[in-house]
Amino acid sequence: MLKVGIYGGSGYTGQELMRILLRHPDAEVVALTSRKFKGTLISDIFPVFEGLTDLKYMDASPQEVAKMSDLVFLALPHGEAMATAPLFLRAGKKVIDLSADFRLHNLAVFEAWYHKHSAPELLSEAVFGLPELYRKEIKSARLVANPGCYPTSAILGLAPALKEKVIDPDSIIVDSKSGVSGAGRELQLGSLFCEVEEGFKAYKVGEHRHAPEIEQELSLLAGREVRITFTPHLLPLNRGILSTIYATLKKDVTTASLLELYRGFYRGEKFVRVYKEGAFPNVSSVRGANFCDIGMSVDKRTNRVIIITAIDNLVKGASGQAVQNMNIMCGLVESRGLDIIALYP
Repeated sequence: MLKVGIYGGSGYTGQELMRILLRHPDAEVVALTSRKFKGTLISDIFPVFEGLTDLKYMDASPQEVAKMSDLVFLALPHGEAMATAPLFLRAGKKVIDLSADFRLHNLAVFEAWYHKHSAPELLSEAVFGLPELYRKEIKSARLVANPGCYPTSAILGLAPALKEKVIDPDSIIVDSKSGVSGAGRELQLGSLFCEVEEGFKAYKVGEHRHAPEIEQELSLLAGREVRITFTPHLLPLNRGILSTIYATLKKDVTTASLLELYRGFYRGEKFVRVYKEGAFPNVSSVRGANFCDIGMSVDKRTNRVIIITAIDNLVKGASGQAVQNMNIMCGLVESRGLDIIALYP
């Protein structure tokens, strides 16, 4: 049985990790940390776990958690994971970081968008944890940088078309909408019910930190530098991301032929579902599940393709993908613990 620690487990990603791992047949959560809730049952903070676990939050050092665990998830804010990951790695533990601290390979780019990095020597080692693209590297990694939610939806939606040079890399527009849980569980004015309910707004226009993460991976796929226009929006929903992606076509393709290309690219990928022609994803079809659903249409009139993806930002966009990475890193069946059908309606 794989012994797992969750370092920083009182937020939505920590809660979601627990929801998934409690039913994982090959893993056991042995340590769950939170300074704020030290000594408190997780079921007292998240009543959904009432009667399912007697695990309590602990205020423990990385060294203490390392002694108990084989693998550790870091569900910490940006800036804190970079200080903690080296301690677990030195203790010989595998680490999956759910923050942005190790996602960007270029130190200058990271520090331009975030802040000074305290463990830059690990940036070149960290594997970007998108299994559909980096499964081989993840398998042998000791440090995996779990992708952001918006990047997951955008990269999976664009990878086949970019790899096969079907679209012009300079024409990409990513228009994404997310549920409120993407902002985390800490109190924020913009996340209050009265601020969100019956509203729909764009935010961080032209300056969202996920833009360089998306561009890094799209550039690798295209074999050249890619810059995109990325605009995130806030939906009055708890969960879900819907990304509508626009790009100019470089090849004469039909919707049917492009869908066939995507099915071939993602053949054997359990958690990517390519829709039939004329069908398009809805966030309600992935809620609570680890799927990325993809639909598309070729607009012959404008010579553009419109690609639509849907994920649950807390599952495929965060904790579900993290467990998928854990399974790969530890030689387990990749889908273990993740055979979850979406909640609908």
